[in-house]
Amino acid sequence: MKFPLLLLLSFLSLALSHAGKEYTEEDISNLRQKWASEHPFGGISTFAHLPHVHCLTSPHEGFDIAILGAPFDTAVTYRPGARFGPRAIRAASARQSESRGFNVRAGINPYLSDVKLLDCGDIPISPFDNELALRQMTEAYKELMSRSTPSGRRPIIVTLGGDHSIALAALRGVNSVYGPVSVVHFDAHIDTWHPTKYTSSWPTLQSTFTHGSMFYLAYNESLLLPTSNIHAGLRSRLSGADMSDYADDDAQGWARISTDDIDDIGVAGIVKRILEHVGNNKVYLSIDIDVLDPGTAPGTGTPEAGGWTTRELIRIIRGIEGLDVVGVDVVEVAPAYDWAESTALAASQVVFEVLSSLAKKAGAALRVEAEARDEL
Repeated sequence: MKFPLLLLLSFLSLALSHAGKEYTEEDISNLRQKWASEHPFGGISTFAHLPHVHCLTSPHEGFDIAILGAPFDTAVTYRPGARFGPRAIRAASARQSESRGFNVRAGINPYLSDVKLLDCGDIPISPFDNELALRQMTEAYKELMSRSTPSGRRPIIVTLGGDHSIALAALRGVNSVYGPVSVVHFDAHIDTWHPTKYTSSWPTLQSTFTHGSMFYLAYNESLLLPTSNIHAGLRSRLSGADMSDYADDDAQGWARISTDDIDDIGVAGIVKRILEHVGNNKVYLSIDIDVLDPGTAPGTGTPEAGGWTTRELIRIIRGIEGLDVVGVDVVEVAPAYDWAESTALAASQVVFEVLSSLAKKAGAALRVEAEARDEL
């Protein structure tokens, strides 16, 4: 019996010595050198392999720009499935990373820039009760917008949708910090429809909240600056037998750029119109992936034939990089209708372009502030 007991004690001693090992900085550096890198197809699925923090429960974790998922799609009017959009966009971003993220156009790697980016995970959103879901999203955006940042500026939240109705909650969050803002809205649809345009013999207050009425609701809540909001990429049919939808849109102070306008004025003309219309206002950038042609991006809830190409949309987004953007969403990716990840891939590239512009602008501002401090 003595030998097995000695063997057991020896084993326990060995186990405890390993469990209690103290690692030096050199040890940790060696471990990182060996194991820190990931192949694009490996690792936990965060956007572009960014560090993941559940920001809503980690108030002391600072960030300048947050990737935030809003997996909600129970306000759609046609095909559901966008609740899986955040997951799909993150998966499609796997080839992006800090080691391979330099944007030649912008001259910056947003993942190695002066601003801190995090993937803040998803908002837990009820799929059973839209009133509760809107409240959850609103409180989440207000909470995150109230946070301090490493740069000393207000945070910018880049939302992965989710159906487009999430923009109402996001605008409420932005409003809690900045007041009313301008909206630059890329979409096949105006999304300013009066709720009664969705005919029903069973009207309820909650049924007014849809992914086609959220900008109407935002206007009535005074979340938008008047006469300085603009749609781009419109091509959907209207309701009824006249132009009353556009009359309602006019009354809410929106300007419109149709998909076909790109044939007449080109990308440069569209960029010029947006910049002149919005000016120096604070801007919420809202990008519905159905602004793209369904031949390019089939995985969406309300596809409309005849849209822009991914290249055209990206060039327009690049052209408006000087706007003072304070919030972003990329929405309506519904991967169940996708193939070869083409829609999610387009969305992830759009997010990359937006992040590049945001990081470039923020980095330039930080350098100006640093130079001003040095002169004092």
